[in-house]
Amino acid sequence: MDKRLEAFGRLLNIMDDLREKCPWDRKQTNETLRHLTIEETYELSDAILENDSDEIKKELGDLFLHLVFYAKIGEEKQQFDVTDVLNSVCEKLIYRHPHIYGDVEVKDDEEVKQNWEQLKLKEGVNKTVLGGVPNSMPSLVKAMRMQDKAAQVGFDWPNKDDVWEKVEEELQEFKEAEDIIHISTVIHVERDSQKGIIIGSKGSALKRVGTLARKDMEAFFEKKVFLQIFVKVNKDWRNKKQQLDRFGYNH
Repeated sequence: MDKRLEAFGRLLNIMDDLREKCPWDRKQTNETLRHLTIEETYELSDAILENDSDEIKKELGDLFLHLVFYAKIGEEKQQFDVTDVLNSVCEKLIYRHPHIYGDVEVKDDEEVKQNWEQLKLKEGVNKTVLGGVPNSMPSLVKAMRMQDKAAQVGFDWPNKDDVWEKVEEELQEFKEAEDIIHISTVIHVERDSQKGIIIGSKGSALKRVGTLARKDMEAFFEKKVFLQIFVKVNKDWRNKKQQLDRFGYNH
């Protein structure tokens, strides 16, 4: 028997035992595990940054445990089991890699990413190119992820000088807006838009100057201002209506 399958089967059997016999494990739910899973993910991130292979192995084991735990809970609720989970991801990977399992040809990894996003749209997983970014993701990380997605369909600047020119332009507009809107008491779409454009100007700019307050970024995303930025910044795009349709934006 494949040692990998044997080890995974051992983990499944242990999970069954723990769920049946351990008071703590028996008590857990998806909701109680959620924050622990996030913590374990950050611990894995730390191990990767430190290039500590022993810790990476340990933290991967902890995450495997959590994944099996969620699958066990799903099985108990008769919603899904670990077989459903694994078959689902296998089918997704095959479908989204037509250059491996089909006859599609790609030049490089960028085309792979573009195909991936377009296939997700066809599946209906995401209603827009900007879909699929978790609501619970930290605001600045969310901004970076949305900019990455936008860049894959051409919403980008060719060099950093263009980025800084746009940042300075929008920062000036933001300063002018603050003369009218009191920053500590009112959250206004125009104010959010100016902040959002600064962040949306380019992922690289965000990494350098991403110092905006978290609550302002959360308000920015809650108001869904980011989609409006595509209209404001890209007035020179050809066939603007066609581009807006691609982003799922409706006036």
